[in-house]
Amino acid sequence: MKLANNIHLGYCTNIHRGETWSETFQTLRDYTMAVRDRVSKDQPYGIGLRLGADAAADLAKPANLEEFRSWLADENSYVFTINGFPYGKFHGTRVKEQVYAPDWTKPERLLYTSRLFDLIAELAPEGEAGSVSTLPGSFKEFIESESQIDLICDHLIACSQYIEKLRQKTGRDLHLGLEPEPLGLFETSTETVAFFEKLLERADDKAQILQNIGVNYDTCHLGVEYEEAGEALGRLKDAGIRISKLHLSSALSLTPTEAALKRLADFQEDVYLHQVVIREANGELRRYRDLDAALMMATDLPDDVGEEWRVHFHVPLHAQPLPPFGDTREHLHSTLDVLAKQPDLCQHLEMETYTWEVLPEEMRSADVVDQLENEYRWTLAELGRRGLT
Repeated sequence: MKLANNIHLGYCTNIHRGETWSETFQTLRDYTMAVRDRVSKDQPYGIGLRLGADAAADLAKPANLEEFRSWLADENSYVFTINGFPYGKFHGTRVKEQVYAPDWTKPERLLYTSRLFDLIAELAPEGEAGSVSTLPGSFKEFIESESQIDLICDHLIACSQYIEKLRQKTGRDLHLGLEPEPLGLFETSTETVAFFEKLLERADDKAQILQNIGVNYDTCHLGVEYEEAGEALGRLKDAGIRISKLHLSSALSLTPTEAALKRLADFQEDVYLHQVVIREANGELRRYRDLDAALMMATDLPDDVGEEWRVHFHVPLHAQPLPPFGDTREHLHSTLDVLAKQPDLCQHLEMETYTWEVLPEEMRSADVVDQLENEYRWTLAELGRRGLT
């Protein structure tokens, strides 16, 4: 939906299963339209579309694309952003670190992302910008040499050149958002700025890079890193990095008491990677690649569990977890405060709580449509308090 200051709000459809285009299209009919009817029945409804590589290739077929465009018009709906982070399967199977594969060292990632830009250029409403989000280059554990980072930069420069050709052809503002994430190639705002400096060093047209490539700022991810939103967003802005999209999301937090760690074991699951960042009493941070590794450390070293744990486990926006858990919604609140003061900071807002299927039962709404409606209500209320609706 379109809000004040040309801001668009949607939810990311990566919450739903669907790897082929036919499966994806069916979830839009079954779930997305049900959500639309509850929160935005009488005005154009913005969709944050997740397309894996197979679905994107199928949608790109002229007959499928024309059918989808016609359906969007009939349903008074539109696509303004595409999530291009997960290339392959994202539900019902082990994803973990493979969500980063193929990374930006691989030509497959460049070709897939270019196809997504072809699609968003066709799907976004006339006169409106279109965004695509992607991984932060790679996973830290995948990087073994500086030459891999150079290759990532070169592929991103090629992507920027592709975006520029589409921009010139269509007149649209199209932009890619790299998404910092715990244990990604860059995960903090400082690391993100350093990566962009490296990227710009290799680019002939630096202004073009900064126009076409920015950051998909996920409030869960930066919250897990214990960053303060005003400082992090200010650091990116000072470096000339555009905020391509804001992911409105929240992570799990806790004080690591024995009882809390015992309850935390319920959040272990076999699909997604749940990186843990532990803050010591002196402010230093320790990182673990997944929840099981952090819990094993706590068992082996019970006197060295730190002062606070933040876990990359997306939790619903509208309902704070019951004790002993908390969440990182303060980072989300602070991000919206910055947006209220700088409403031109970013025009694409997307709620992203893709973990509905793997949430412990007491935190999961009985129906995914109910959860999404509640997240919309919460988000719209928070935006309204800041004059953004």
